[in-house]
Amino acid sequence: MIERSMVTTAFELPGYRTEASLGVVRGIIVRSRSVVGSIGASLQTLFGGNITLYTSLCERARQDAFERMMNEAGVLGANAIVGMRYDATEIASGISEVLCYGTAVRVSKVSTPIATA
Repeated sequence: MIERSMVTTAFELPGYRTEASLGVVRGIIVRSRSVVGSIGASLQTLFGGNITLYTSLCERARQDAFERMMNEAGVLGANAIVGMRYDATEIASGISEVLCYGTAVRVSKVSTPIATA
């Protein structure tokens, strides 16, 4: 299992050397709003501000897509993911796709030489 600290939006991990690039990995989730959630969110829009029902729906979708990406990378034998990104698309009214993708890599820690005086 890849540790969360080994996933980055950068194209390299400081302190690590990329030994192998294993290809693009992705996690995709398609979610819809429930009728109850839509009614509750509609009520929240009357008062303005953060619409917590939609925020939690989006967070869950991102988390699920992230976990799927991590699982795919683990199957390939990766111990890190670089260049991670999210993308979201509304497929139809109330139905959204969330995609999480990056490059699965195998990295090794760079040993730092001990300075001598």
